[in-house]
Amino acid sequence: MGLSGAWAFARRAAGLIMQKARDRASLEVSFAMRRMTVFVLGLAALLANAPARADEFAQGASAYASQSYRHSAAIWARLAARGNGRAQTYLGYMYYTGRGVPQDYVAAARWMKRAANQGVPTAQYLLGLMYDKGLGVEQDFIRAEGWLDIAVGAANASERESWVLIRDAVAGKMTHDQLATAQRLAYEWRPLAWRERD
Repeated sequence: MGLSGAWAFARRAAGLIMQKARDRASLEVSFAMRRMTVFVLGLAALLANAPARADEFAQGASAYASQSYRHSAAIWARLAARGNGRAQTYLGYMYYTGRGVPQDYVAAARWMKRAANQGVPTAQYLLGLMYDKGLGVEQDFIRAEGWLDIAVGAANASERESWVLIRDAVAGKMTHDQLATAQRLAYEWRPLAWRERD
């Protein structure tokens, strides 16, 4: 095999490796979104079975668990508008999936950004996924990696392993300089007070 044949072989092999990495990253993001759906439904069911309280967030979770998505969205929209980071996260998720509200990735990203800026790890993680895929925001691997890195740092033990896999899959798409920039942004990030975000 001559030099040109070796070069062609190397290019084909590199192409196959990159395609395999892209396929794996796509599957990992799909898996992550399914896990988030299970998480939201589980949380909603847990809160729905808790003793009745006047807590508005729990009322939204109860409505979500009983598949009253519009009612749930209305409750969480009121709380989100008042700056409740958890409600912003769940409302953003509802816009992402189109449950109870029209599917709208831009609105989903807007609510996720507000919650992520308050320090809600789930919102940071989902916002990172949205930047990775360019859903509701311009595709930006640096921001994706930055938000995913921040989320991993605050993740609970049950989430950390899968979130690290996704973060590392995004990192695999980046140059060393891009990765360094993302890590610097994550390191320098600080939660914002509600009034500072809008």
